[in-house]
Amino acid sequence: MDVTQLNSLSALDAKHHLHGSTNPRTVIENGAMVVTGGSGIRIVDEDGKQYIEGLAGLWCAALGFDEERLVIAAEKQMREMPYYHSFLGRAPAPTIKLAEALSRITPAGINRFFFACSGSEAIDSAIKMVWYYNNAKGRPQKKKIISRLNSYHGVTVAGASLTRLKINQDGFDLPIDGFVQVPCPHYYRFGRDGETEYEFSMRLAEELEKTILEEGPETIAAFFAEPVQGAGGVIIPSQGYFDLIQPILKKYDILFVVDEVICGFCRTGNMFGADTYNLKPDIMTMAKGLSAGYQPISAVGISDEVFEGVLKLGDEKGAFGHGFTFGGHPVSAAVALETLNIYQERDMVGHVQAVSQTFQRRLHALADHALVGETRGVGLLGAVEMVADKSSKEKFDPALNMGTQVFEETKKNGLLFRAAGDTLLLCPPLIVMDSDVNEIFDILENALNTVANRI
Repeated sequence: MDVTQLNSLSALDAKHHLHGSTNPRTVIENGAMVVTGGSGIRIVDEDGKQYIEGLAGLWCAALGFDEERLVIAAEKQMREMPYYHSFLGRAPAPTIKLAEALSRITPAGINRFFFACSGSEAIDSAIKMVWYYNNAKGRPQKKKIISRLNSYHGVTVAGASLTRLKINQDGFDLPIDGFVQVPCPHYYRFGRDGETEYEFSMRLAEELEKTILEEGPETIAAFFAEPVQGAGGVIIPSQGYFDLIQPILKKYDILFVVDEVICGFCRTGNMFGADTYNLKPDIMTMAKGLSAGYQPISAVGISDEVFEGVLKLGDEKGAFGHGFTFGGHPVSAAVALETLNIYQERDMVGHVQAVSQTFQRRLHALADHALVGETRGVGLLGAVEMVADKSSKEKFDPALNMGTQVFEETKKNGLLFRAAGDTLLLCPPLIVMDSDVNEIFDILENALNTVANRI
């Protein structure tokens, strides 16, 4: 085929593209939804139909789909310097400026920044820095990493070993050795009868400490946690959870790595999820909202203590032997800088705090629906967990594909979101207004009613 003929391709021709997180056979048989444009919080498919993007793409299109300032920033940088690396003591000017800008808004002590292209790369880089740091400290056995059930930390070999979702491990021979799992703080699903939410958090803290002692504190290097577990179901930490967890990590000299890939940049009603939950990270990973999804970029922020370890071993080895060809790409960095400017100038934190009142009110109103067991959320993050029986919390038969049924109904009426099994995940662009939020929940409630009447 001549490349000039590509404009005539239909959705069925998308079979040549191996789609991530998709059953490949469905694309071969049914084609794909081809997205051709977007404006504000909406996208447009090849047939001209508009949809509200209720998950901000993949949790990242914070400023919607036509922010002209970001387009201009990319074009300007493309003309000035379209590419340069950050190796060998050199770096593009926007990348240097971005690190400075991040140092002014991240939690206290996070002052050095390494750039990559995706959240998964940031996670892998953070893992390597954890190992590098412990080697610098003369602790070659202190290398195991702890993560939590239903966590999501990317899909590279190490990142997917941290991730504790079956779909990202099954068939890939994962997890690799050295990754340890502990429970997640989902009180609704895992709290015991008669156990208060705080008692549940206390039990999880005790189980974490027990795991550390069983594995050997001298072998545990880091604990990775999302402030809110996004892809795992928008799991909001139970009462007191992080307040109880953090002293245990300090007690055993275990680094706390806070994964802000979804929660960072205003999403929870503060600049970072760490601010919302009073977390004190040794390392932070960031992506998605860093450029509002307009360019691929991620960052790892490290504390002064961790940087001293990197500095020490870098001297011994002659270099910090890690980096990516496109890490800190000047166009991505320029767009990220302008994104941070927009967040500040438009007081996006204040906007999220205001509009999230409507979002959370409409979200939690669905808790009374016959199909719904729990609603949970913070800021502009939300989840609706459907159950077959409210009193017992019994799940639906997976063969019913209840989440997919609801999704198909909302799609007909112009709303996209993500169904994680029978849990419906919402994460609209930060620029939503109250009227948009009401439209989202009107469509979703009607879809729930339609499905309820059908089963």
